[in-house]
Amino acid sequence: MARLKLKLACWDYDRTRPLIDGRVRPEGLDLDIEVLRPRQMFPRMLEHREFDASELSLASHASLLGRGDSPFTAIPVMLSKIFRHSCIYTRAGSRIERPEDLRGKRVGTTQFSATASIFMKGMLQHEYGVHQRDIDWFIGGLDKPTETPLIPLNLPPDIRIHFLPAGETLEKMFAEDRLDALISILIPPSFLAGSPRMRRLFPDYKQAEKDYYRRTGIFPIMHTLALRRDVHDAHPWAAASLYEAFRKARALAFDELYDTDALRLGLPWLLDHIEETRAVFGEDWWSYGVEANRPTLTAVGQYVFEQGISPRVVTPDEMFVPGLD
Repeated sequence: MARLKLKLACWDYDRTRPLIDGRVRPEGLDLDIEVLRPRQMFPRMLEHREFDASELSLASHASLLGRGDSPFTAIPVMLSKIFRHSCIYTRAGSRIERPEDLRGKRVGTTQFSATASIFMKGMLQHEYGVHQRDIDWFIGGLDKPTETPLIPLNLPPDIRIHFLPAGETLEKMFAEDRLDALISILIPPSFLAGSPRMRRLFPDYKQAEKDYYRRTGIFPIMHTLALRRDVHDAHPWAAASLYEAFRKARALAFDELYDTDALRLGLPWLLDHIEETRAVFGEDWWSYGVEANRPTLTAVGQYVFEQGISPRVVTPDEMFVPGLD
């Protein structure tokens, strides 16, 4: 029987590289893999359905499902996970010492509905009682022109939001004291350069993230693996084949982490970090599947509703092809 050809887009992570270089091949499938940065592939999948399967923003996926017009289902492969306490920056002199101090302040961000922003706003609301309506929002490019939202916004009327005009950037506004804080998916260039004017809201963000995980069970998922619904309807067996292949690729990536003969970049403390991670998260610390990630998936399904990105709560089980745990 001929193998089914599928076009797949993803980034070159350690957990996808065995698929990209051919060490892992999904049963019954021939993958034509296009390696793209997330910001390149997301619009191409969301707007033009260019790929049969693609890495995709989890919040965009959940929001489209909630709106009732999603052309995708998803496979519970969690390609990108990252805590975001380190991504909230405040301006020296802004008198913001605690998350609660963000109320009434001018806060910039590049993407109001990006998964990272959704999780940060959800964390501020549920952990510290700071709702998105309590903040004056400024949306624009960090140090380049404004980015287009991944999906159209239709926000509640109580949200105070300002889109930056042409020629304006968040970094420029921050440097001129016209912003009090930044919620930034990427590390701001001025912070990387050591600017004394920019500091993290959570100086010991690593400990804050550990405490947050122990309290909530939430390890924020940024990207999952979306499958076009028409492809799934025509070839329902392909989802299980892809899921198993991505699991095998992840297993190879785990094995390589412990290859002490050839550590990545020669990082001398890498094994210490791995053991610390296992102590916090357990053996399956980069878990795939719905059940292992249910607290996180439940949270994002709730947050997209609370933040006006979806008209209803989206449940974990409706996000993914059933039966793949």
